[in-house]
Amino acid sequence: MEGATVLITLLVVALILIIALAVAVYEKSTNAVCTSRRRLEGKTVIVTGGTAGMGLEIATDLAHRGARVIIACPFEDEGVSARNKIIKETENEKVIFKLLDLASLESTRKFAADILQEENRLDILINNAGVLIPSDHLTKDGMHFIMQVNYYGAFLLTMLLLPLLKKTGKPGEPSRILTTASIMHMVGTVDIENANRINYWNKLRLYGNSKIYLVYFANELTKRLRGANVVINNVDPGAVGTRIFASLNEVACTPISLFCSLMFKTPWLGAQTALHAALDKSAGEVSGAYFKNCEMNSAVKRTNCAKTAKVIWEESVRLVKLTDEELNKCFL
Repeated sequence: MEGATVLITLLVVALILIIALAVAVYEKSTNAVCTSRRRLEGKTVIVTGGTAGMGLEIATDLAHRGARVIIACPFEDEGVSARNKIIKETENEKVIFKLLDLASLESTRKFAADILQEENRLDILINNAGVLIPSDHLTKDGMHFIMQVNYYGAFLLTMLLLPLLKKTGKPGEPSRILTTASIMHMVGTVDIENANRINYWNKLRLYGNSKIYLVYFANELTKRLRGANVVINNVDPGAVGTRIFASLNEVACTPISLFCSLMFKTPWLGAQTALHAALDKSAGEVSGAYFKNCEMNSAVKRTNCAKTAKVIWEESVRLVKLTDEELNKCFL
């Protein structure tokens, strides 16, 4: 009996390794690289989570192109270190770090208020920050931590900065908003009443929920921005070996991170689709699109449901406490 148990365990481990290798082969064989040579002097860009991993690669590339790059995260030491690293590598002194905790409506509002007061333009907003499955708890704002960081925080930040994005965009050169989606959106569920319940969802399923909400958001905002010089698109970086996977298991975080870094895309490769969507001319001519491997792809079909998108929108507005005045600034 004991021998049978050991055999089953070994077979399960072997199956996991085979699946991981298959994913690794697929990810590495479908890599695409942004080929745009566009320069960004005079442009301003925000990269949330731009202080580590894929976000740091995105921010560094945009700084190389001459942009004024604002990187944001909730950790001051990490942010200061990342800013210094980008400046040293790119020799671009126009790199700014600002604190932003997307798990806090207060912090998100403060960050947005500072941007609106200090910046006269915003050309690209890259909602890159996110968490995988670190914990199952509610924030002080009453939302699930994973949902607030990955979706509600990005929703609120985008809406608060939308007036500046609209002011900056012009015909033929719209401002761009990117949301970082994931293949996991395909297993996401829209359950408005239970969206923020704890001890209810499998955490991977909850991660998928946050990502499918982002896709619905892009579709709904596209409809509401019709005629404005602003586009919003989703980017799917694929499986990227960053420290986000360390949250899968606190005890085994180091070997898990090492395994994922070997098996999956490097952060630099993971950054390429976001850079393509931010820079490519044709990518600025569409809105509500889903990009993967530096080309237009398709999100799961059910995200085309306008009724569901509207319900998510209305609930999001309520939860993040957007006022009528703030909404009017976005769309009037």
